[in-house]
Amino acid sequence: MLSAGLNIVGFSWITSPAATELEMIVLDWLAKMLKLPEDFLSAGQGGGVIQGTASEAVLVVLLAARDKVLRRVGKDALEKLVVYASDQMHSSLQKACQIAGIHPENCRLLKATSSTNYALSPEFLSETISQDLTIGLIPFFLCATVGTTSSTAVDPLLSLGKIAKSNGMWFHVDAAYAGSACVCPEFRHYMDGVEEADSFNMNAHKWFLTNFDCSALWVKDRSAFVQALSTNPEYLKNKASQANMVVDYKDWQVPLGRRFRSLKLWMVLRLYGLENLQCYIRNHIKLAKHFENLIAQDPRFEVVTPRIFSLVCFRLLPVRNDESHGNKLNHQLLDAVNSTGSAFISHTVNTY
Repeated sequence: MLSAGLNIVGFSWITSPAATELEMIVLDWLAKMLKLPEDFLSAGQGGGVIQGTASEAVLVVLLAARDKVLRRVGKDALEKLVVYASDQMHSSLQKACQIAGIHPENCRLLKATSSTNYALSPEFLSETISQDLTIGLIPFFLCATVGTTSSTAVDPLLSLGKIAKSNGMWFHVDAAYAGSACVCPEFRHYMDGVEEADSFNMNAHKWFLTNFDCSALWVKDRSAFVQALSTNPEYLKNKASQANMVVDYKDWQVPLGRRFRSLKLWMVLRLYGLENLQCYIRNHIKLAKHFENLIAQDPRFEVVTPRIFSLVCFRLLPVRNDESHGNKLNHQLLDAVNSTGSAFISHTVNTY
């Protein structure tokens, strides 16, 4: 309410130095809470920015990666560019590819199965990249996930990052949901390998007591953003920007105008502090463990995927191994629970 009342339009430093500098400060705080590499801090060549959503975050890093590779191989190579991710990746990547002009057939969503707990297989990725190189395509962008939507699977960041680096690809890590949990030391290992990433995002509005919208994004090379997204008409020129003395967040995003989002995140961090945020997250995970145990003790149900964070993926077991009838029963159960108004369950489909 306070940031809305102030009605600050902080698209550049000159329009609101406080909004810009507070955003840099709170994202440095959050980066340190997550133990992100120093390359992501604002004191170096990188830094953080608050996007509206993870969809916006993946779009802007894809645009930056696209323009970076096209400067190297030539703009006529756009149709040869290839993007890679697990088929468990959020649908925002497909939309970003559509907007960025990546050919739909070149958005490789690689099958992830129960054999890897629905994480992207490095071996499968390497094999696919090799095949694409053989036919003259250009691998340029890899997106890994920490906490997928359907099962909260965690992709092996270190292995994937090394593959990306060896092939000259931009490596992005989407931790929109589970990134918040990684402020707890016992969950930080799920981000091991993030040092290989060129960019990283998490949504404070998902699990960090911050109201929508507040998606934190960090990059190691902010100049890639500026080169891809900067516009500088006469009416926006000023001495501070021209001298490269300041950060202008208009050059890190798709729109020009932007809200004072950092104020609410600053308020959350100041009012709750790290320990209280950790307790909040641990309590949710404790509740999920309890629910998981209840499901496991009931022979009518099955926990379908390993519970890692606070999501429990379960189903009503089919009668006489009739999967089609079992799926129908699960939809009926879902509708029955949701119609009570007491609880709401989401649904997905995971293949074995």
